[in-house]
Amino acid sequence: MLPIILSFSTFLSTLMGGITGLKNKDRLHRFLGYTAGVLLGVVAFDLMPEIFKLLTEQHRVATGAMVALVCGFLLFHIIEKSILIHHTQEHEYEVHHHPHVGVASALALSGHSFLDGVGIGLGFQAGNTVGITVAIAVIAHDFTDGLNTVNLMLLNKNRSRKAFAFLLLDALAPVFGALSTLLFHIPDSWLPIYLGFFAGFLLYIGASEILPEAHSKHSSYQTIGLTIIGVVFMFVVTRFV
Repeated sequence: MLPIILSFSTFLSTLMGGITGLKNKDRLHRFLGYTAGVLLGVVAFDLMPEIFKLLTEQHRVATGAMVALVCGFLLFHIIEKSILIHHTQEHEYEVHHHPHVGVASALALSGHSFLDGVGIGLGFQAGNTVGITVAIAVIAHDFTDGLNTVNLMLLNKNRSRKAFAFLLLDALAPVFGALSTLLFHIPDSWLPIYLGFFAGFLLYIGASEILPEAHSKHSSYQTIGLTIIGVVFMFVVTRFV
């Protein structure tokens, strides 16, 4: 039930991002800086130790889990960079003011959001800590996804009503993604591979999505400090769990 509840948080995050608009997104820079630090701490102090613990118990080498980590990082990198939705690349497409371009980009973003929901559901299959961490990462960057969905639709001369309709589609996608994971379960023998994959996903979303967004227009020592605090916080937390 908890994964479904948290997936609804991604719905609200995406919806709020689209409604709020670009003019307000920079207010999140400090929170995003802290979140990036938390994600780095989770990978270093929670996921990686858990992976090696499982591998030791199963008498297996780390190669498969590390390949999965790289694949997780690269898969989400390829998805993000191939669907033309990352906000730092939008200026390259400003000359293409056609409604179908905005629709195609919004649909691709919705597909990506569906995978985010799948990630939340599978995270809880590995444990509450992993599931909550993945959910936090998704909620944090789905706010920006909502902004991008609306902006790409309006930029390409789609009507506001149509932009809002695609915003709703993008917001609902992770909910259906999380629900889909009720239909299958990951075997225990696959857990090191799965955890490695999502360690790569968290590294990517933290380093390539959340942290750059935190410093996009408000790069400061305060934001850097909050990132460090996030890392230290997760180190302390993992000492007691």
